[in-house]
Amino acid sequence: MNFIKKYKLLTIYVMSIMYIFIGIRHFTDPQYFLDIVPPQLPSKLFLVYFTGLIEVVGGAAILSTKSRKAGAYLLIFLLVSVFPANIYLYVSETPQSLLGISQKDALIRMPFQIPLILLAYWHSKKNHPKWVAYLSSLLFPPTIIYFLSI
Repeated sequence: MNFIKKYKLLTIYVMSIMYIFIGIRHFTDPQYFLDIVPPQLPSKLFLVYFTGLIEVVGGAAILSTKSRKAGAYLLIFLLVSVFPANIYLYVSETPQSLLGISQKDALIRMPFQIPLILLAYWHSKKNHPKWVAYLSSLLFPPTIIYFLSI
């Protein structure tokens, strides 16, 4: 197995653990996530639990080669779906103060959805163009470091 394939497998394991951990956190600390749900959305607690379930299922699914593609696309769906929460976090002082972050921190957080989507896409198939593998490989460390720091 070449380096990129081994590295990709490592990124799959790390991302899986991250998604499962954060997904479980939706159930153990729902208030953290409720604070960033835009007020226009109904059934906020249901949405927090539902997105947590998607994170756990998607994170677990990428562990198996048989379900990896479905899990990766489920995670991409999740990342796109929760982006309005990142926008709300940026434009509203209420969730910023509840989470103890600045508007600048919220702005820095938003673009990290892109490498997360790219990583999930990279995980979705056995083979991708080399540029996808190289870009994903380069974006993985700073993305993980950033999210471990928040």
